[in-house]
Order: sequence, then C-alpha cells, then structure tokens
Amino acid sequence: MESSNGPSCAHPFVHELEMSRFRRIRGIILGSILFPLRITLASFFFLIMWPFARLRLAGLSEEERSRPRGWRRWLFHPIVLLLSRAVFFSVGFLWVRVKGRRAALKEAPVLVVAPHSSFFDMLVLCPTQLATVVSRSENSNLPVIGALLEFNQSVLVSRKDPESRKKAAAQLNERLTSDGYWPQMLMFPEGTTTNGAALIKFKPGAFLAGVPVQPVLLRYPNRLDSVRWTYKGTTWLESLWHTTSQLYTNMTIEFLPVYEPSVEERSNPGLYADNVQKLMARPLEIPATEYVMEGRVPVLKLGGLSLPLDSPARETLSLLRKVLLSPSTVEAALGRMIDRCRSGPAKVRAEDLISLLGLTDKRAAATVCSLYSKGETVDLRHVFSVAALSGSVSFKSLLHKLRFLQFFDKEGRGSLSAGDLSDLMGALLGVPQNSVAELYAEASNHGCLTEEHLLRALTSHPTYQRVLNEYL
Repeated sequence: MESSNGPSCAHPFVHELEMSRFRRIRGIILGSILFPLRITLASFFFLIMWPFARLRLAGLSEEERSRPRGWRRWLFHPIVLLLSRAVFFSVGFLWVRVKGRRAALKEAPVLVVAPHSSFFDMLVLCPTQLATVVSRSENSNLPVIGALLEFNQSVLVSRKDPESRKKAAAQLNERLTSDGYWPQMLMFPEGTTTNGAALIKFKPGAFLAGVPVQPVLLRYPNRLDSVRWTYKGTTWLESLWHTTSQLYTNMTIEFLPVYEPSVEERSNPGLYADNVQKLMARPLEIPATEYVMEGRVPVLKLGGLSLPLDSPARETLSLLRKVLLSPSTVEAALGRMIDRCRSGPAKVRAEDLISLLGLTDKRAAATVCSLYSKGETVDLRHVFSVAALSGSVSFKSLLHKLRFLQFFDKEGRGSLSAGDLSDLMGALLGVPQNSVAELYAEASNHGCLTEEHLLRALTSHPTYQRVLNEYL
C-alpha cells in the first residue's frame, strides 16, 4: 500500500468506542465481577515480580549493572517472564496467536513493532523473551514499573532534554552494533499510540545503526475494539475497564521476514524508516502516512512543515462564530490585536482576550487561550491567521501586516532569514515549525527571501498551495 497524506486518511489519533445498549449492559454486569477480580490478580503478580526485578541488580556496581549477562539474569529472567505472562493472562489475554518465526539476535538485533495501540501492546515482550525496550525516563519513577525497566536494562530517554536524546541514541547504536553481546531490542517506531487505522511516520531511532530489523505486526481481532487508547477519545481507564470486562481478548503477533537495509538505507535512517513503514502497512491493509505526534500535538508532515490535524485557528474561528461574531467584528478584533502588538507585549492573558476579541464570555476566551498555549498566556501573533480563515482579511494583506509588525524580518533588511520564516509559519499554522529548510529553499532567490517570494511559493507550488488552501 502506498504512502498516503491525503485528508481522506482516517484521523489516527482519535478512538471512540462504539457499543450497543446490549453490550453496555453486558459490560456493566461482567465488569462488576471481572474488573476487580482481574485487577487484583494482575496487581498480585506485579507485586511478586517486584522483588525478583530488584534482586537482579541489587548490590551491583554501576559497571556491573551495565553488563547484560551474568548468573542473576540466567536465574531471574525465566521467573519474571512467567510472571509477566501471568499478568496479561489475568486481565483476559488467555492465549496469544503467534505467526511467523522470531529472528535470532544476530539475524536482527532489533524488532520493530506496529501499530502501537495501547499499554496492552507490551504483551509482545513475552514471545520475544523480554527483549530490551526504550522508555521515557519518567517511567523509572513509577512503582514496580521502574524496577521492571531496571531489570530489563531499558534505554531511558527524556523527550524534553536534547542531551538525554543524544545519550539514548548513542546507547542504542552501541547495543545494536554489539554483535550479539546485548540482548535483542524491541521498539515501537511510531513513538505513540494510535487507533490502528493508519501507520504514522516512523521515528528513525530503531534505524540509526543501519542494522537489519525484523518487522512485527500486532492485531487485536475482537468484536469489541476495546484495547486502544489514543490522544483523544477513549481514556486509559475506559480501555482497561472494557477490556477486562470481556470474557477474553484475542491478540495476534506476526513476525515478518528480516529486512536487510540497502547501502542507501544504511546511510539514510529516514529513508530506511519510511521503507519499513510502507512494508508493514501492506499486510495490515492500512495506509502508511506522514502523520506524527510533535510536542503532544498531532500533525501531518508536508513539505517539511508541521500541519496540525486540529487547527487552532479553525477551532478558534468556529468558537467565535458560535458566539455570533461577524466578519466585520473579527476584522475589528484584528485591528485591536495589531494595535496591542505595536504598543506593548504580544503575550496576553485570557482576561485581555475578552476585550481584544470583543467577547462577553470569559470561558470562550480561556478556551481560545488553551488552543494556542499550555500556559496562562497566548501570543497574539499566533491568532492572526483566524482573520484570513474568516475571509475578513486576505492572506496577502495578513502577510503584509505581519511584516509591518516586524514579526519576521526583525532586522528590517527586506528579506527573511530561516529563523524568521520558522517564526512566521509557526504563527500562521499555530504550532512550532522546526523544519522550514525545504520551504526556504523553494521560496528564496539566491539566498534572499522576500514577502513577494514567499507569497509566490505559497500560491504556485503544488505542495505549499495545499498548505495555503487547506490550512491558511
């Protein structure tokens, strides 16, 4: 199946569990019995695992902890593996169908697993003999989970710390090229959970070392698709309740043949990741897409730009129309925002938005603020694109106003730097833009990017025309 970027692709970050009245009643009856019983059993096995996980590394020096082998691993590994399977058996995964053959360590140092749908996906660790994983460093502080990650000698990474990501990449490279010294690794290259309707863009981590990988497919062939937990929709607690309320839950794990990278793929991890993504999408019969999660915001990658699937500007405009703001009122609000940016700081609080946007409802102002910022303030310049979407101001006029405000072209040279372009597109699209090199190269003329050059690229280039028409 070919890679797909079109709007016809299902939104992979939303999963709403649809149930008939009969299923809901049945779930309540069974859940009132099975949920507490199964959670108690699973918790019991987790607690039994905890001391074994601790004993694996207790009393060892940092140097000894960094070694993957030893008599303790030989002794405790099968115990923790058995207890891990008991946990999943307790919550209803009574049996797991395994198709294909798991490759030996030297055949494929890393297993890449997709689609990533839920915390239940960790069941794949059982038929892979508790392969080493990559996990968020924050998880190491969780009770029991932290001990199991330590037992697993997992690679820990903080998404917020660039140095942590560099260190994790170096650890991955060392382990994957150790010629069998380190155990096999297992990675979810999507990096986040989806509803399984599409494969989102694979992150390059598993492919940086250029070693062979074995693709592994996960399927949940159940009448009730209860296991999935995504960005929006069914919560993790609802997923846990509905899954444990079933008499049993099916899971199929399929090991595909080992993928040997070409010379070009070894030198280009992005290409390697894209090709494996497309390969895995075919037997799943779902599209391989350019969707990705950036900073907890789902986006579509197009021409290097990050296009939000839930556009803050469109949601803001929809909200303003609900509170009966006319196009002329929106245009007047734009004027007030421009005046505010000229005379004072561009960052304002929700209280300030009430007067600037001409609102009467404080909750509406707070909602607009939350669409653009996780904090208590919002940068007004990020709200300007609402005016263009409303039709009250042309995009060309909006671009000129932003330039006049020196939101970009800060040095007044008449041309834009790559940093200026990044700031501008981030404001227009409502999410940070960290990869504008492709657009800059397309729009600039001999290293000079003017307002006219940018407007021409956005209105004439097929890729960026789509950005303009669908998002701006």
